[in-house]
Amino acid sequence: MVKKIWAIALLLLTLQASADTGDEIYKNNCLSCHEKLSFELEKIFFRYLLKYSDEVSVKSALLDFLEHPNKDTSVMPKSYIKSFGLKQKSTLSRKALEEAIDKYWEKYRIFGKLY
Repeated sequence: MVKKIWAIALLLLTLQASADTGDEIYKNNCLSCHEKLSFELEKIFFRYLLKYSDEVSVKSALLDFLEHPNKDTSVMPKSYIKSFGLKQKSTLSRKALEEAIDKYWEKYRIFGKLY
């Protein structure tokens, strides 16, 4: 019984550490720059949601864009890209990007929040 309790406690600590890691990656690598820009992350999220409509598609499109920025796959208006340029390729690992995107999804998702 004691072994099961320790195993559950270890699992919960691991999950919490993973959640904290995603939160830190998101804050340090996404928010730190986007807070300075004229176009809020929430607006970008809704552009992705309008174009791709579901969690899996949005996350996949975001990951693809962050790894391979391209004006043709960007959800930003062409005038925005012309004025401010295209985002540079992310230097984060794929795992770190996935964790940050998961945190981003949780922050702005509307599914399950509307009653």
